[in-house]
Amino acid sequence: MRYLDVSGVKCSRIGLGTWQFGSKEWGYGTEYAEGEAGRIVARALDLGINFVDTAEIYGRGSSESIVGRAIAHRRADVFVATKFFPIMPTASMIDKHGRKSAERLGIDKIDLYQIHWPNAVVPITQQMEGMKRLQSARVIDHVGVSNFSLARWRAAETALGSPVLSNQVQYSLAVRKPDQELVPYAEANDRIVIAYSPLAKGLLSGRYDATNLPKDSARRNDPLFVPENVARAHDLIETLRSIAKTHDATAAQVALAWLISRPNVIAIPGASSVAQLEANAAAADLELDQSELAELTAASDAFKPLSTGAAYREIAKRRITRK
Repeated sequence: MRYLDVSGVKCSRIGLGTWQFGSKEWGYGTEYAEGEAGRIVARALDLGINFVDTAEIYGRGSSESIVGRAIAHRRADVFVATKFFPIMPTASMIDKHGRKSAERLGIDKIDLYQIHWPNAVVPITQQMEGMKRLQSARVIDHVGVSNFSLARWRAAETALGSPVLSNQVQYSLAVRKPDQELVPYAEANDRIVIAYSPLAKGLLSGRYDATNLPKDSARRNDPLFVPENVARAHDLIETLRSIAKTHDATAAQVALAWLISRPNVIAIPGASSVAQLEANAAAADLELDQSELAELTAASDAFKPLSTGAAYREIAKRRITRK
């Protein structure tokens, strides 16, 4: 496993995302939530993955509880990150919800507490005041944000009066927007970009094509998975497969290796099984040369998905057709 040392924090370059834990939209069921999920966390820690990310909204607290049970006897081995869902992110609500998350996780202090989405109604000063209260009470250590623009990230730091360690955003070879401002800012200022959906929810694994689309709602309703976009991703996926063959690896491992080659970036793929977790972890040891990285970047640049609006119109048409 490779690690990123930033602002006194040491995080594995491949982490573990736990959106699937206890969340019905992934369709994994009770056995996964009560059995396999815990085994996935335990195996991740065995392999040197120390960054585990969850959120209060995942399974309405179930994910945090599952993670908490899994790390109960290994607290020293894990950097725990969770997120506040900002329906009404006043200082008092953030204070209250942070304490509830720590309780569900069964830990004295949350290593990284993040605002899950920006909220345009409640001033960022109010939100960061809640974070300050939690830090003063030693309920949380570091503050992070998620899905923030660079301007919002900087505003959060100004309001907090100290570093906002990280910004968790959708980032992969299929979604490159963080390259424009967020990654350069993180590199220049000793911050972290946490990449969620680093495999574009499995699109970059090569498992799907326009005639074989996922059935679970988490992917079926994602704009990247309308048939036109899956078809347009063909050349990018073929590039991943070609490079993977050279390294006796998988397309998914190559996609993750490209992502963590970016400065100050860690990736948090989810896992449906221990075997998938092990494959994700192995990507940290995959060394791509500069020509391969450039080839992947070029293939990514050439991928032009439908606009978000057009993709959502296609999703709406499919819903009407199913009815």
